[in-house]
Amino acid sequence: MDSIKNKMRVYFLGSGKIAVPVLEAVVKSDNIELVGVGTQPDQPSGRKKKLLPTPVGLWSEEHGIDIDKPSSVNKLEYRKKLEELSPDFILVVSFGQLLKKRILELPKLYCVNVHASLLPKYRGAAPIVAPILNGDEKTGVAIMEMERGLDTGAVFTAYEYVMDGTENADSLEMILGNLAAENIDDVLMKIYNQDLKPVEQEHSDATYVGKIAKQDGLVDWTYDAAKIERMSRAYYPWPGAYFFLNLGNNKKKKIQIVKAVVCENDRNYESGQVLKADKKNWIVACGTDALKIEKLIPEGKKEMSGADFLRGCKVAEGDFV
Repeated sequence: MDSIKNKMRVYFLGSGKIAVPVLEAVVKSDNIELVGVGTQPDQPSGRKKKLLPTPVGLWSEEHGIDIDKPSSVNKLEYRKKLEELSPDFILVVSFGQLLKKRILELPKLYCVNVHASLLPKYRGAAPIVAPILNGDEKTGVAIMEMERGLDTGAVFTAYEYVMDGTENADSLEMILGNLAAENIDDVLMKIYNQDLKPVEQEHSDATYVGKIAKQDGLVDWTYDAAKIERMSRAYYPWPGAYFFLNLGNNKKKKIQIVKAVVCENDRNYESGQVLKADKKNWIVACGTDALKIEKLIPEGKKEMSGADFLRGCKVAEGDFV
């Protein structure tokens, strides 16, 4: 495909970090003519509510790529713009808006979505969090045809990633983004040349994962230590796996667990009771086993080791956190 006329015309819709390596791969492809990029509008962030672009918006600005920031892709004015661009594909990766029928039917070939799970498992809003939280052995990305249902479209292909048990949601997002990026050119080419057809999902096997709420990260020490350890990774960086440390005098401090290790409760202490609190270890008993808190973020402070935190905060063996 040496001629620009024979290249696949692609309009890209994306917002989240996982979309950035995919967009970069599209930009670098010799087989793709990128006819436009769209992302969510800038959002207020921090105490001062400063407007900040999405990761895709920031990357595009840094690389001199003009970018659309529609409040709704379904508005008539925006739809007309897409029609004039006449794309073969609209490629959607972590965009954050629902596409209505007229947009889904707009490209000459397909609206293609990169979904961060092995469909039909983990349809919905939190496909990256769910496999970590559930202790799955593998996850991956599915390249699917978009339709009006929630992640119900037929799947062109999928790529697996075997997890090693150290991933958090932040690192896994980038792993899956890179996995999609490595394969997106080949997949679109095969679809374009009619060498790859979508296959309907086994809908009876579908599982759904809803949006993560702040309270989902609250640690219950009656949970198994292994579950809390998975929470610390699944909910990093937001909302974090957190608890409120009792400081006495009705004072409490919010602590986010960043890194933890499951160990044995060799003293049969009650859930939430401190097994060790010294210069090397902060270990808390759980419903089953115990949890060594290796790294944490105290409210209002930067990340530190559990041992460093204990140097400035009195926590003793036998206390309840």
